[in-house]
Amino acid sequence: MPTYRDRAVVLRTHKLGEADRIITMLTRDHGKVRAVARGIRRTSSKFGGRLDPFNLIDIQLVIGRNLDVVAQVESLHAYSAPLRLDYPLFTAAEVMVEAADHLVPVEKEPSPAQYRLLAGALRVLGAGTTDGPRPPAMVLDSYLLRALAAAGYAPDLVDCVRCGAPGPHPGFSPSLGGMVCVNCQPPGTPHPNSETIGYLQALLTGDWAATRTVAPVRVREGSGLVAAFVSWHMERGLRSLPIMDRTSD
Repeated sequence: MPTYRDRAVVLRTHKLGEADRIITMLTRDHGKVRAVARGIRRTSSKFGGRLDPFNLIDIQLVIGRNLDVVAQVESLHAYSAPLRLDYPLFTAAEVMVEAADHLVPVEKEPSPAQYRLLAGALRVLGAGTTDGPRPPAMVLDSYLLRALAAAGYAPDLVDCVRCGAPGPHPGFSPSLGGMVCVNCQPPGTPHPNSETIGYLQALLTGDWAATRTVAPVRVREGSGLVAAFVSWHMERGLRSLPIMDRTSD
């Protein structure tokens, strides 16, 4: 039977029959893949916990008629173990894998940028950024902004998203996709603090050093803007986002 090998982040699993599971994963070279792991729910399974959500794995798959079949799995980074021990980290990771699942809607369509962003974000959650540890909400918001940008939904955080007038501008419109001038802003447009917008710019570019001294109130305001932006630009929103634990911010 024809096989292929790839690296992948496990997104979610579903029970199948009495002993099997369907594993949904985001691979480096083949995009989103669903595959059957035979006998994984038995205590004697050769796969163990390597196919738990959040884990980074090296996997060999047998090409099937409807679903591929897991043949071999090697654990590269067992992110699930530390993340499951910390509720804020766990809820942030849940949002990340759900977002990745939505942002790569077509199976077997390569999405290397989304793979790299997800794998990197899960690593940063547990190991910290290049500038030291950051709150889970901050890491999550950076991932969401960058993943949406990679999918073609980058927010404009400088110029007016409607008329193009050079910024800075006072309003942020989630529905329009970024900053808006006073002439273009819809009714009820929020006017976030300018420091919050600068903070979101740092998250979008991955400038972790610039987030070192951001006040918690700015992090919370930024999270609200990111959540509103996500709800507008992802078709069904994210079911796991409201349960995100922000008590550690």
